[in-house]
Amino acid sequence: MKLKRFIKDQYKASVEKCVKKVNSGLRKRYKKVGVLHAYKEEPVIKKRLLSLLTERDCKIMTILLNKKKVYTKLQDEKPVLYNYVTNILLDRIFAKKLLKPDNPVEIIASRKETSKFLNQNFKSYLQSQLAENHKANVTISIKTPAEEKALQAVDFVSWAIFRKYKYKDDTYYNIISKNILEENPLFP
Repeated sequence: MKLKRFIKDQYKASVEKCVKKVNSGLRKRYKKVGVLHAYKEEPVIKKRLLSLLTERDCKIMTILLNKKKVYTKLQDEKPVLYNYVTNILLDRIFAKKLLKPDNPVEIIASRKETSKFLNQNFKSYLQSQLAENHKANVTISIKTPAEEKALQAVDFVSWAIFRKYKYKDDTYYNIISKNILEENPLFP
């Protein structure tokens, strides 16, 4: 499950520039390039985008979720689990004071559901939790990676972290490791 779909608003333009830079280089070489996806790209492209991100003042917070250790009831309710884990990640971000409750914040989540009901439930749940627990002025939007370039960058970061734990390959992880502020397991 990819939960690293949140980008602090002030970094958004900087992150998008990294994606556009990699994409423009690919257009020159391949003429037609759509959405960048870490799983499909060549190693040189993965390394280039991750390296560009480390040159920016990006901070990465992540939660490691061992799905096998999640309570059976939550395993069956994936949207509920996603909402729950996302809320925990946001709580940790606010606890580290990376986001200030009095500043307006936009959270952009990757569209993973086609159900309007589930997307609206996700937004409503997070807005109520953030308003109640952090008095935060938050807007939440759900977009596709094609609509929001920064989500493509987050996909590469998530993929690099996933490779480290799933396949014991820290090649890509090492590129971004200095930008990782927190990396904690949930249900260890």
